[in-house]
Amino acid sequence: MRRTRLPGEQPAGGQIPPSGGDFPTLGRGKPFARGNQRSTVKAVDRVGLVGLPNSGKSALFNALTGGDAVVASHPFSTIETEVGVAHVPDPRVDALAKMSHSRKIVYAGFEVVDIAAVGKGGERGDALGGRFLAGVREVDALCLVLRSFEDENVPGEADPLAAVSVLELELVLADVATLEQQLTKKRSRVAPLDPAIAAGLKAAPAALKVLEQGTPLYRSNLNEVDREALRPFFLLTGKPTMAVVNVGENELDAGGELVASVAKEVGGAVDVLAVSVQLEAEAARLNPDERAELLEGLGLGQGALVRVAQAAFDILGKCVFLTTGEDESRAWIFRAGAKAPECAGVIHSDLQRGFIKADVIRWNELLEFGSLAAARAKGKVRLEGKEYVVHDGDVLEIRFNV
Repeated sequence: MRRTRLPGEQPAGGQIPPSGGDFPTLGRGKPFARGNQRSTVKAVDRVGLVGLPNSGKSALFNALTGGDAVVASHPFSTIETEVGVAHVPDPRVDALAKMSHSRKIVYAGFEVVDIAAVGKGGERGDALGGRFLAGVREVDALCLVLRSFEDENVPGEADPLAAVSVLELELVLADVATLEQQLTKKRSRVAPLDPAIAAGLKAAPAALKVLEQGTPLYRSNLNEVDREALRPFFLLTGKPTMAVVNVGENELDAGGELVASVAKEVGGAVDVLAVSVQLEAEAARLNPDERAELLEGLGLGQGALVRVAQAAFDILGKCVFLTTGEDESRAWIFRAGAKAPECAGVIHSDLQRGFIKADVIRWNELLEFGSLAAARAKGKVRLEGKEYVVHDGDVLEIRFNV
């Protein structure tokens, strides 16, 4: 029987070390330093930033990823998609790294896509609409960026409710066209359909009825069975969705009211946050101490980007388990509800194939004991089998044999 070595341990003969190294950064995403530690992110799904011209989505992209997408006061300054990597700040990883004196930290993260802005008529491919729809189809979740601040030097829609109406209409019309096309193909098809496609076509009429009423699927009453059946069609409004209301610095006190009005419009399925994107983008360019001082002086604590990153991670349905050692402390991303063997496969496919048991302890319990060895000595490390459902924040060590 063999087990994985934790980061920092030397591999024994025949043992397979954890793999799946740092995600190769895309766009402008990059590693960043913290003291003597080198920190990186482990990227997963894509979150697309969707907004009208001058909504602030490119500034939000820059703030989240440390990138330098073009930010200008004229409409359609973004005409191509940009991709970067945003990390999800995690004090659990930081605490474990401090405990283990880790030389490296790997956070969970996600790719952020700055999608070309869209105006009315985008669903027909007019102007930049074709690029907009192509960008939306390639992401796993949507973040609607809704401007609320007025600025005579920056043209564009400053009513977040009006922006929601325009964006949802474009997405809904695109989905209507997709479903009508699929139903037409079904009527003309003679050969038997793939079971998954057949199930989707069976669910399509109910979805089409919802869409024709102007309601996006992400805030409809469509049942889970039909939603799952429609996945092969990659409908735009079937994607998990959140919204950021871009407020001016002088509107921070009114953020709660703006969020409430947008939340009422989009329904409970969409997480809505108020962010002064320009302020956050400026703060993101400062060194950590200066940024913390600025945000604290404005009464913003850690700032809104932490909440935006966590909300995006949540709508993707992801969790993290943790490993820690002198070499590194790492957040490994897994699907919520996954069992131990599947999580072992996140580290290395051989660990899933040869899975036997997993040593498990909660991250905060491990901190109390100061090391895995001390926790084992006190009998606080559990031995779990193949049916164990891993929880967010578990620290795992996999026993396997291949």
